[in-house]
Amino acid sequence: MTGVGGFFAMSADTVWAMFRPPFAWREFFKQGWFVARVSILPTLLLSIPFTVMVVFITNILLVEIGAADISGSGAALGAVTQIGPMVTVLVIAGAAATAMCADLGARTIREELDAMRVMGIDPIEALVVPRVLAATLVALLLSPLVTCVGLTGGFVFSVFLQHVTPGAFVGGLTLLVGLPEVVISLVKAALFGFAASLIACYKGTSVDGGPAGVGNAVNETVVFSFVALFVINVIVTAVGVKATT
Repeated sequence: MTGVGGFFAMSADTVWAMFRPPFAWREFFKQGWFVARVSILPTLLLSIPFTVMVVFITNILLVEIGAADISGSGAALGAVTQIGPMVTVLVIAGAAATAMCADLGARTIREELDAMRVMGIDPIEALVVPRVLAATLVALLLSPLVTCVGLTGGFVFSVFLQHVTPGAFVGGLTLLVGLPEVVISLVKAALFGFAASLIACYKGTSVDGGPAGVGNAVNETVVFSFVALFVINVIVTAVGVKATT
């Protein structure tokens, strides 16, 4: 309970500090480039097998009932609403968030954060806010790119391996997916990146026990981020479906 309370307290301080000048622009751009650099290639590569698997399983059923030409609808629905944001944050949580936690944890055990407080510098404002906003922005921008790459892979797989008509696949993309689904997908991606970066920053700034404690904090960051991902996904999906039906 102490850890949960500390996490929400730090989250509230972070949100409040986002609207309080000055803003650490240099750290924000540095962290944004770092998150994008370590996440973009693994995210794009991971999106292809995820989408292809969904398309493959869906097409097996559609071929049996003679409706293979609407396979693009299933691919678009899966890629936009689930695969795009989830694959994005899986990589961000597994690569970028763990690096954030390790960096802040190393600073904590070296007492750099205490030294910043002595000098009148708020670590939340100087270190946490730029990282949280950078991860949120990169997740928001990566999700549509991941969705497009995944749909391209699904198109190639369906057309050339399962012999779906190209025009029918493309025509079915907008049958079940429209602007509301795209907006919900972007909201999911932003919330996922926001939650994963907050967890990483909290575990990094509250670490204790020396170098071993940093390693434990990194492992906990991955586990807690994945749990938060699925909880947020269930809630946002339920609210989105209710709002769009």
